[in-house]
Amino acid sequence: MTANYNDIRTLHNLLDYDVRKFTIAEIQLQKVLNLWIKKASSVKLKNNLQRYSDYVAEHVIAFEHFYEEENIPSISISNRVMQAFIDEAEEKINYCSDAAVRDASLLASIQEINHYKISTYGTASAFANALGMTKTAEVFHKAEINEKQIDDRLSQLAIHEINLDAKISIDLPK
Repeated sequence: MTANYNDIRTLHNLLDYDVRKFTIAEIQLQKVLNLWIKKASSVKLKNNLQRYSDYVAEHVIAFEHFYEEENIPSISISNRVMQAFIDEAEEKINYCSDAAVRDASLLASIQEINHYKISTYGTASAFANALGMTKTAEVFHKAEINEKQIDDRLSQLAIHEINLDAKISIDLPK
């Protein structure tokens, strides 16, 4: 099914459009995650971000199968929302002069992105189910579950390590 993406007339067209948008979002995130892993000082945070990067790579591969099945042309649109999340995260991270505070900022930024992705994958799964596309709905639901799992891990890490370390950071006079 090839659609004109300037004219979304059906729920199926909308699903195709949304998949293109969040696939490019995953690619944008994939590019910056490796840089963020290097900027993290906590080994546990680095490990969680690496696991997240692996999930992102899995999502991109799964979504490429959707492209093939749907005969969707190559990705040519950008995701301004994801770019805004990335730009905001980069700005905050770059302002952090303390490693523990930078880790807290990085973790919080990842969770903001994560929550956005949970909602987009949940919506895509609902659309696919409404269209009777059971296998496709399962792919999006799995991506949503992955995002929720990483969110839970990051929340626990924030509570038990990252935020505590940031809280006791020393504010040295300049």
